[in-house]
Amino acid sequence: MVRVKGGVHTRRKHKKVLKMAKGFWMTRHKQFKKAKEAVLHAGQYAYDGRKLKKRNFKTLWIVRLNAAVRTLGLNYNQFIHKLTEKNIVLDRKVLSQIAVEYPSVFSKIIEKIK
Repeated sequence: MVRVKGGVHTRRKHKKVLKMAKGFWMTRHKQFKKAKEAVLHAGQYAYDGRKLKKRNFKTLWIVRLNAAVRTLGLNYNQFIHKLTEKNIVLDRKVLSQIAVEYPSVFSKIIEKIK
């Protein structure tokens, strides 16, 4: 039986990894072994980053809301509590956008919950 060598498949696999490692530092975009490791780590960082992004945005919305609410005589904790008491169902993202872009509408929301 003839021995089958995997040159074509190996070349294809290596090219794929090296393409993903394009722009990496030093030998991490040239040598397959180093590139493979770098691509694996980059993928893990990207995965973690997608989870962290959601967390960071939520904290940003809370900070913005707290700043906007304090100018109108409440704090964030009281504001959220009164929203749930009055059954006003707006998420933090929408509330922070209203607070930043339409302060007059936001002050009307606060008047409604007071």
